Amino acid sequence: MFSRRHFVASATASATLLAAWPGLTAELKLNDDGLVMQPWFLESFLILNEDLSEAKAAGKRFAIFWELKGCPYCKEMHHVNLAKPEILNFVTSNFSVLQLNIIGSRSVTDFDGEVLSEKALARKWQVSFTPTIQFFTDNPEAAAGKPGRASEVARMPGYFKPDHFIAMFRYVKDKAYETSKFHEYLAKGA
Repeated sequence: MFSRRHFVASATASATLLAAWPGLTAELKLNDDGLVMQPWFLESFLILNEDLSEAKAAGKRFAIFWELKGCPYCKEMHHVNLAKPEILNFVTSNFSVLQLNIIGSRSVTDFDGEVLSEKALARKWQVSFTPTIQFFTDNPEAAAGKPGRASEVARMPGYFKPDHFIAMFRYVKDKAYETSKFHEYLAKGA
């Protein structure tokens, strides 16, 4: 039997959980493509050289989140990983993030100057599932004139649980990709 005391204890526990994870208290809004809109996502003209340069000027790294409407792992990334204050604070403090739709039709200018739809750019860069997160060099001059795939320093291929998710962002921020593979970085206790 569910007593009044059990009900009060359960309600208190639920309120505590919701207060601890602000992302759970408010439903995230969707954009016109049906993708979760984070208020801190980059608003962009989709000219990637400019986005990279602006990220560098702000002291941040540049990353692209590839997503798809209805993707359960994309939803998990937003509602679990990015709902954790430690992860959210780290990502927003250190990264400028652009969201693209893997089957989208918006025109994007690649680092090499080629203008393609999001869908065509995903094919060009060999992004074939969601979520995929690409991380790019922090040197805009080195990226200019090359396709984005050549300027990519790391890739998160699919959904990572929260601990590995934040570890990948730390791996990129710390430039650990210059000396080790991601699995080696994890094995070192990162």
